[in-house]
Amino acid sequence: MQVHTTDFPGNYPGYEDAWDQRRFEEAFRVDVIREEGDTLEFDMVGIDAAIANAFRRILLAEVPTMAVEKVFVYNNTSIVQDEILAHRLGLIPIRADPRLFEYRNQGDQEGTEIDTLQFQLKIKCKRNPQAAKESSDPDELYFNHKVYSKHMTWVPLGNQTDLFPDADFRPVHDDILIALLRPGQEIDVLMHCVKGIGKDHAKFSPVATASYRLLPDITLLQPIEDEAAETLQKCFSPGVIEIQNINGKKVARVANARLDTFSREVFRHEGLKNLVRLARVRNHYIFSVESTGILPPDVLVSEAIKILMGKCQRFLNELDSVSME
Repeated sequence: MQVHTTDFPGNYPGYEDAWDQRRFEEAFRVDVIREEGDTLEFDMVGIDAAIANAFRRILLAEVPTMAVEKVFVYNNTSIVQDEILAHRLGLIPIRADPRLFEYRNQGDQEGTEIDTLQFQLKIKCKRNPQAAKESSDPDELYFNHKVYSKHMTWVPLGNQTDLFPDADFRPVHDDILIALLRPGQEIDVLMHCVKGIGKDHAKFSPVATASYRLLPDITLLQPIEDEAAETLQKCFSPGVIEIQNINGKKVARVANARLDTFSREVFRHEGLKNLVRLARVRNHYIFSVESTGILPPDVLVSEAIKILMGKCQRFLNELDSVSME
């Protein structure tokens, strides 16, 4: 078969990419490279681009979280319009494990303890009578003139106090600025948070970013020495090329191709462009996941795997039902 796309195996000479379960089980692995706070970097080796992209899209759009869905405005005399205020509140990430809650049924107007979290934001700006007369600093002149996410307080619904005795439902970050007030202005709103997915609205997305790239593969086709070695080192990101002193000569070698950003700077140098081959390892994906703080990034990845497994199972069930018909 002659094809002009990469949708079928056999497109790359010397590379066998036809599916084989035994070979997949032997080659597939996941290596956690770095986990710091809300950031996780890991390698997924032995998979196809379709699987890698499925993980990325599920992380972005199908792992559920809790977010503000309805805002009941009882009083808002700030300069921020009600609609803008509601939008800003909706984008504040809420530290609440979505696995503890159910999806709200479509059409339900009133929330229950199993599908809704309720928060209140009630704050009023007042003048500081102790402020110096010559002061012009709002921090000295006024009380509560900056409305932060830390002012949002959880108001239990129904028997949530008993359901979640150790719960600490609150915004992920306390220092998100919501609005600025002046004496006499106040905000009094009630918020309902529900469970949702990023496919419905970006506010439900559990990640700030989720991306992948292929592992760079850098090959020096012949020894590169002395001044050329130093020029080669400057063509790549720090740490990619190192220079060794061998028999009094400076010799370049590839130290860590993973750090390369594929700037292709080396191809601007006539004396070097034919001495270096840049490629990518076709089945080695470097994932970078940055959580918004609602759930740890390793939990997000495991939840994404469960969702993908559920999709596969539903597909198999559909095939079974079709074959039975």
